[in-house]
Amino acid sequence: MEDILSRIDSPQDLRQLSLPQMKQLAGEIRHLLVQVLARNGGHLAPNLGTVELTLALHANFDSPKDRIVWDVGHQAYVHKILTGRRDRLPTIRQEGGLSGYCRLVESEHDAFGAGHGCTSISAALGYAVARDHRGTDEHVIAVIGDGSLTGGMAWEALSNAGHLGTNLLIVLNDNEMSISPNVGAIPNYLDKIRTDRTYLRAKEEFEGLMNHLPLGKNMVEAVERFKTGIKQLVTPGMLFEELGLTYLGPVDGHNLDVMMDAVEGAKGIKGPVLLHVVTKKGKGYGPAEADSITFHGCSPFDSETGEFVKKDGPPTYSKVFTNTLIDLAKADEKIVAITAAMLEGTGLVAFQKVLPKQIYDVGMTEQHAATFAAGLAAGGMRPVVAIYSTFLQRSYDQIVHDVCIQNLPVVFAMDRAGLVGDDGPTHNGVFDIAYLRCLPNMVAGAPKDEDELRGMLATAVEHPGPIAIRFPRGAGVGVSLDGPIQKLPVGKAEVLREGEDLLILAYGSMVKPAMDAAEKLHERGIEAAVVNTRWVKPLDLETILPLAREAKAILTVEEHQIMGGFGSAVAEALAAAEVVKPLRILGIPDQFVEHATPKAQLAWFGLNAEGITQAATEICVPTEDYRVTALLGG
Repeated sequence: MEDILSRIDSPQDLRQLSLPQMKQLAGEIRHLLVQVLARNGGHLAPNLGTVELTLALHANFDSPKDRIVWDVGHQAYVHKILTGRRDRLPTIRQEGGLSGYCRLVESEHDAFGAGHGCTSISAALGYAVARDHRGTDEHVIAVIGDGSLTGGMAWEALSNAGHLGTNLLIVLNDNEMSISPNVGAIPNYLDKIRTDRTYLRAKEEFEGLMNHLPLGKNMVEAVERFKTGIKQLVTPGMLFEELGLTYLGPVDGHNLDVMMDAVEGAKGIKGPVLLHVVTKKGKGYGPAEADSITFHGCSPFDSETGEFVKKDGPPTYSKVFTNTLIDLAKADEKIVAITAAMLEGTGLVAFQKVLPKQIYDVGMTEQHAATFAAGLAAGGMRPVVAIYSTFLQRSYDQIVHDVCIQNLPVVFAMDRAGLVGDDGPTHNGVFDIAYLRCLPNMVAGAPKDEDELRGMLATAVEHPGPIAIRFPRGAGVGVSLDGPIQKLPVGKAEVLREGEDLLILAYGSMVKPAMDAAEKLHERGIEAAVVNTRWVKPLDLETILPLAREAKAILTVEEHQIMGGFGSAVAEALAAAEVVKPLRILGIPDQFVEHATPKAQLAWFGLNAEGITQAATEICVPTEDYRVTALLGG
């Protein structure tokens, strides 16, 4: 059978294919996805589920003139394949290669970039209104998953779209999943729609009867009200209709004949339209269909068996966090865990199995999660909100107003703090120190290893106010976890090494490379003191200031943005205490960090033993213009 995929270099090429050829193409695309992601890892199950949907969209619309906005973007690999990036797919999520998400700078076909959910309808509506202002006629399409539809921003956009009434197609990719299984009333509502097949017949029969009855004006109005009530009972998608959208569906997202007709039909309807498409994550690849959660964002695997390569080594920080929280929550039933559609990512699946009544998955609703936690805390509970650092940004107003102003004991456990590797700039957790330490009442800390994570969490659940703990992605450093948990007093640092030439103040994940660097410096004749600061707020000034006064120079190290971060906090403290010494702040400069391996990302900014050693050597032998460049992170 002749290969078709190799002939597809743009969406226009799809229009030369028959339906049987399109179906063959769907199979070839799935094969390519499995082969590439078996080597690279990535978002397999979501993309296997959107093959026919993507084909139907690109066959019926004219991208890039017509703007297709993908929510999150992890379901858009097929879109990349069809828009001239097929040959580069093996580079996806690799250094210098394709992003795992849509990006404006990557292709003219990527209408909008996003690594977080719930944004597509808002962005697409903006495109549509801009089109109306220009007086042009292009189509605008938003593709959003049912997981993202649990987020409030999506409903704000739906409401606004219905109010404005402009031409906009919203494709709801309903696979009953975000990463974890969807929770809440909206997924339950969509489930009812998926199973309701009586609507059209009931509606047609009722309206036909009413139209033939000889009724007076008052009776007509009464019947109309009755019709509305009946319609609300039997119409799938009535909620969307009430918001001002035309609802179509549900349709089988894997039946290409049906999908082509559905998209073509939706294309001709004026005003905002919601096309409800039912798909299956992992479609066409047995292991991914059977376990779409594991294959949502997966590491490399054997494409024949679906088995993952097992890696020996220390447990991940996520696993240590969960196991510790289980032990603490068993001893104190007031401790409850909260996550936002990230049970697997945060490691809390194990917690749910052991203590199902003490955990709440609130869906993709980080804002709600923060205020929900505040309410729980006000009600006498001890909530622990487990959210990636990058996703916690979405709940900032709630952290300020609902948690910190009221000084409520909410624990924010920020997984994936720092550089996260192949997910790239939308997922790097490199802003949380800056956006949290400025908040009154907030306490913020970071453990140097997995054992300190245990101690810091034990401290946090007893702290009387807001407290945030950041810890990195991946495995710990390999310390023993056999001993009892040692609580870590808030605001107390740890001096790990003494030295009169240089003071290295390291925070969290940078403590180990700082210690390794100190050994390298010793070989060069430079004696560096190393402090595990543990807490960025409050800083342990009783420990830091005397050491700073004695040191010849000071180096701070953090896996975070320089501006507003840990080094900034140290600089502020030194200035307030009138300690004037050469200071170098080592961290991430004022830029977004592209995707690569975490090891490569750290090396770019000197956040490893070699880079710290080099920075320390430079500060101990400063150049004439050192003070200026150092303060800028140069």
